[in-house]
Amino acid sequence: MPPATNAAPPKVDYRKQIKPLLARHCNGCHGAKKVMSGFRADAGRLATRGGDRGAGIVPGQPEKSLLFQVLTGTDDVERMPYEKPPLKPAEISLIKEWIAQGAKFPADEKIVRGRRSSDHWAFQPIVRAKLPEVNNPAWLRNAIDAFVLSRLDREKLLPAPEADRVTLLRRLSFDLLGLPPSPQQVDLFLSDTSPGAYDRLVDRLLASPRYGERWGRHWLDLARYADSNGFTIDGARSIWKFRDWVIDAINADVPFDRFSTEQLAGDLLPGARLDQLVATGFHRNTLVNQEGGTDDEQFRVDAVVDRVNTTGAVFLGLTVGCARCHEHKFDPISQRDFYQLFAVFNNCLDNNDANALGPKISVPSPAQASQQAQLASAIVSAEKPLAEHDRKFAAGMPAWEKRLASIDAGSFTTLKPAKWATAKGAVLTRLDDHSLIVDFSVPANDTYTVTLDTSLESITAVRIEALTHTSLPKNGPGRADNGNFILSEVTISAAPAGGNAKPTPIKITSAVADHSQEGHSVSNTIDGNPKTGWAINTTTGSPNVDRQAIFFPDRPIAHPGGSRLVLSMAHNGESANYLVGRFRVSVSAATPADLKIPAPILAIARTARDERSKAQQAQLVDAYRATDSGRKQLADTLIGLKKRRDAITKAIPTTLILRERKQPRKTHIHIRGDFLRKGARVLPGVPEVLPPMKTAVPVGTRLDLAGWLFDPKHPLTARVTVNRFWQRFFGLGFVETENDFGLQGDLPSHPELLDWLASEFIRRGWAVKDLHRLIVTSATYRQSSATRPELLERDPRNRLLARQTRMRMEAETIRDAALAAAGLISDKIGGPGVYPPQPEGIYILTQQKKAWPEAKGEDRFRRCMYTYFWRSSPYPFLPTFDAPDATTTCTRRSRSNTPLQALTLANDKAFFEISQGVALRILSDGPTPDLQRLRFGFRACLSREPSSEELGTLTEFLSNQRNRFSQSRTAAVSVAPARRPEGVSAVEAAAWTAVSRVLVNLDEFITRE
Repeated sequence: MPPATNAAPPKVDYRKQIKPLLARHCNGCHGAKKVMSGFRADAGRLATRGGDRGAGIVPGQPEKSLLFQVLTGTDDVERMPYEKPPLKPAEISLIKEWIAQGAKFPADEKIVRGRRSSDHWAFQPIVRAKLPEVNNPAWLRNAIDAFVLSRLDREKLLPAPEADRVTLLRRLSFDLLGLPPSPQQVDLFLSDTSPGAYDRLVDRLLASPRYGERWGRHWLDLARYADSNGFTIDGARSIWKFRDWVIDAINADVPFDRFSTEQLAGDLLPGARLDQLVATGFHRNTLVNQEGGTDDEQFRVDAVVDRVNTTGAVFLGLTVGCARCHEHKFDPISQRDFYQLFAVFNNCLDNNDANALGPKISVPSPAQASQQAQLASAIVSAEKPLAEHDRKFAAGMPAWEKRLASIDAGSFTTLKPAKWATAKGAVLTRLDDHSLIVDFSVPANDTYTVTLDTSLESITAVRIEALTHTSLPKNGPGRADNGNFILSEVTISAAPAGGNAKPTPIKITSAVADHSQEGHSVSNTIDGNPKTGWAINTTTGSPNVDRQAIFFPDRPIAHPGGSRLVLSMAHNGESANYLVGRFRVSVSAATPADLKIPAPILAIARTARDERSKAQQAQLVDAYRATDSGRKQLADTLIGLKKRRDAITKAIPTTLILRERKQPRKTHIHIRGDFLRKGARVLPGVPEVLPPMKTAVPVGTRLDLAGWLFDPKHPLTARVTVNRFWQRFFGLGFVETENDFGLQGDLPSHPELLDWLASEFIRRGWAVKDLHRLIVTSATYRQSSATRPELLERDPRNRLLARQTRMRMEAETIRDAALAAAGLISDKIGGPGVYPPQPEGIYILTQQKKAWPEAKGEDRFRRCMYTYFWRSSPYPFLPTFDAPDATTTCTRRSRSNTPLQALTLANDKAFFEISQGVALRILSDGPTPDLQRLRFGFRACLSREPSSEELGTLTEFLSNQRNRFSQSRTAAVSVAPARRPEGVSAVEAAAWTAVSRVLVNLDEFITRE
């Protein structure tokens, strides 16, 4: 019988046909050892589940299955295997058929453990080891020494002797304060030979406010702190309040878990205080790109990535950023893990203000906060009587409105000019409406004098109307090209009508106009200053309309039978033709207060209340309040208080902070790190290899992340932190790769001690000062740094801790030490960045020219951590001595050794000034023998007494410099300080300056032993 044509395809065997096919073509990138895009193909269950781009297999639907799509390269899906030959058509057909048949696989199929379940030491719980036994228990000072000496015993090495007391004091002072001890402090310590002297010294230094500055500078490296935004434009930002918060928190010995939590999520703490908001500046130190044509979303994403990478390096000691574009090549961190951490920070508000700097907050000083509180109280107190006054005064408004409605707007009587004249030849012509118009041939300026008669026996006001006319430029009412005028002065004289009496001047006390140009008030016409005047130009509407001004005498102009008025209108402006082109004069006997009410207000008063607009009613209320002489004092008091409040508010510095969005963002895996190519959606989470994160709400927050980091059972946070502290005291941590505790990182040199210290740190409530005290009081720390031949051969990097470590100091410490040696250093803590002296022309090289207003006075000698830090062009001394560039977190500074460093110490503008300061300090005690001065200078710079050989060398150098400068007074004056002690010549001061330059350029000066 022939076979049926519609027979079903044979059943595909997963074990024999599919699994080997996937193993051959897919498992290299998607197996247990390497998991690209979160997808594993080495087991049917895992292949079906899929990875970062969603489900891998949809049973029964090959065309909807990502596995089939990537093998065929259908639609927009890139074909796999990547950069390798495609599967044969028959192989693809086989996989398609397997999926169509339901993608069946054995339920008991074994899944090989992947690297996410790594047994790597750093991912294991912290184990508190018992103190080991040692050969020489007498050497031990605390538990640290037991672990160190046990290791040395195994290596058959001896620890170094204890350093001498001056070296210990200098080491402690630099390590805890970042400053050298003064000669007086050295003498005090050396004189205290009682038991516990060293411990008391440690306590004094830990209690010093300089401790917060020293260890704050370490933390600012981690926080990538800078005073500018970065990139080419590198605009300024205000975030120094975060720097000050760090210093204050460290001095207050805030437990490290709270110190860190407030920085990661201070804004999410219940009832977050102002200082906790300031703390979130830690993750606002990211770069901001303000260049034109950039994609805001791209740089927002970059900022979030930086926060993830920084958190990973600082708290986890892992290179999580390696999983941004693909699975981590070495550590069990998937791309999904990375974007779960990304999701934790992805809900922060982005840069959304005019300067693209995002959320910020005002941070008043205690004095400013006190002033604000006092003014707020005073404002409330001032508002109450004003409100009560307004309430009572408002009761009289209906009667006032009624009176306004009855005022006769036409209470002015137009006067017919009897005579007129001009001072410089302008021709005036009287028109039928009794106005006077000026002809075309007018001089540059002129004064009009007009005589007018009136039968009115009591005149309370004189009105001048400036009228438009077709013969005037743009219809006037002025003769200027734009129709404006400047009327400089107006005077009025009066005499009885009909007689020959000489008119007497009338005192004009006030004037009002329906409009005045800004800066050209009508009151200028009666101020007696011929250089000022009334003008009528306007920025809104047409200026070429009729205008009027009313002038009020100090008392009514009263003559029985009427008055003869002589009106003078002076135009003294420097601009040509700025004369009134047409005008008319009228008088009134009405009450001056009524006449001062603008016509629009009178019109509103005549309008029924229910027919007025809101704007009209507001105008009427304002006009009524203007008549309230009793209100002015109350209102002025309130206005004055508000102005003071606003001035204080304006002076209060702001700082950048983190804030959460009300509407959470959705987070997706970025395929190959491209933020435009979104893969599977992820929720906030942590790397799978680490303990899970507990969340207080359905979706994890930064506060949940902080709680997870400082869970006592977390295997990394305490280890990483303790390791970094150890690194500060010994040059290297137990794990030399302090930012990589992963599989590629170094193994710890003393794993038991690392875990013991980590557990002790947690047991002591994350108390940093306690941990530092424990370290610096150990015999291990107190060893001499002198090396020995056997150590140079067996342990050149001092990994075994058979001695202390000799280290070149950091850039900031070098400059601070020099300022301290010169007696110049300021003890002021905090405040905005300062601008110490630096070489000329540094900022000319940057695209955006930066200002560097060189500091004067105390700010010139502030600690180096307060120097304003432009990312694009930092203070040049700092990078010369390997300070980080603040673009990313710096967990350990490099230490270079270059000729430029010696040249900088010798010739840098600031260091030359410091050398002069050292010289002045040496010379300040008056006539003193050279040897005594040399010893003092040596102790001021190096803390110790010089040897006889060193004294001899310096004495010879001093003599040579005296001879040199004696031969060239010009050279002496150029080197010597401008201000010198009385009786000290330029030659002497220059010679000692040269000696001081030698002292601050010694290797010992910049080295911590």
